[in-house]
Amino acid sequence: MDIISQIKQRLGHFSPAEEKIARFILADLNYSATAAINDLADKAEVSHATITRLAKTLGCKNVRDFKVKLVQALAIGDRFNNEALVDKKDISHVYQSIHEILSLNAGLITSEVVQQASQHLCAAKHCLIFGVGGGSSMMALECQNRFFRLNIASNAHSDPMMMRMTAATVDKSDVVLCLSLGGYSPDVYESAVIAKEYGAIIVSICPKGPLADLADIYIPIKTQETDYIFKPSASRYVMLAAIDILSSELAMKNQRKSREKLRRLKVQLDHHREEPTSALGFDTKRLPLGD
Repeated sequence: MDIISQIKQRLGHFSPAEEKIARFILADLNYSATAAINDLADKAEVSHATITRLAKTLGCKNVRDFKVKLVQALAIGDRFNNEALVDKKDISHVYQSIHEILSLNAGLITSEVVQQASQHLCAAKHCLIFGVGGGSSMMALECQNRFFRLNIASNAHSDPMMMRMTAATVDKSDVVLCLSLGGYSPDVYESAVIAKEYGAIIVSICPKGPLADLADIYIPIKTQETDYIFKPSASRYVMLAAIDILSSELAMKNQRKSREKLRRLKVQLDHHREEPTSALGFDTKRLPLGD
C-alpha cells in the first residue's frame, strides 16, 4: 500500500481530528515515521485514539502496521516526498549529467572481461537478452538490434513470463545476457537462475548486486542518481556505452562476417533511401546504418 497516496486521496473526507493528524504527517513525514505514537499524538495535538482510527480508516491492520507503512514511504527518500518547489535546471545540465556518469564509468570495464563475453557470444548457438523496466527494456531491444547485424542470433525479452519460458529452453551452447540498471531485477534474476540451471552462460551488465554475483561473466557499470528527479536518469547512457563496447568487440572478432552483413545492410538501405535523399542533396554514404 502507498500510504501517502491513500492519505492524500482522502484529504477533506476525514473527521476533523483525523484530518489534523493526516495533514501533520504529510507536512513532516520524517518525524511522523520515526517518532513514538504517543510523541506523534502530542506533537500533532491529537489523541492516541485518533491515530488508531486514522490507521483503520486507511485500511491498516493496526497502528503498528500504519507506522511500518510510514517508514516504507520515508525510505524512498526526501527528494520524492518533499513537496517544496525546486528551481528548473538549464539545458546544459542534461549534457553535464551525461558527461559525469560516463566519466564515472570510464575505465571500469576491462578488455579481458569484454573479450571473455564476446568469445562466448560468438560461439553461442543463440543469445537471449533479458531486461525489464523502461531503460533496460529499451536496451535489450538495442542489443538485439546490434547483434543481428554482427551475425549473432539473438532475441530480446522484457515480458517476465516469456523470460522464464525461454530461459527454460536453453542449453550449454546458449548465452543469456542480463541487463539491469539497479543490479537486481527480480524477474531478470529469477529467469537467469533458470537459464543457469540448464547450463547457459550468464553475462550481466549491471551495478554490483545479486545479478552480478550470479553471472559467469560480469560487465560492470556504476549508476549515480541526483536529487533533481525531474530529468530522466543519465545512468542509461552507461548501459548503452557498455553495449557499444561489447558490440564493437563482437564486430572485430567476426570481422569478415560482420563486414559482409553490414555491407548488405548498407546496400539495401541506400537503395531504399536513394531516390528521396538524392532529391534533397543528401550523401547516403554517411547516413547512419539503420540507426
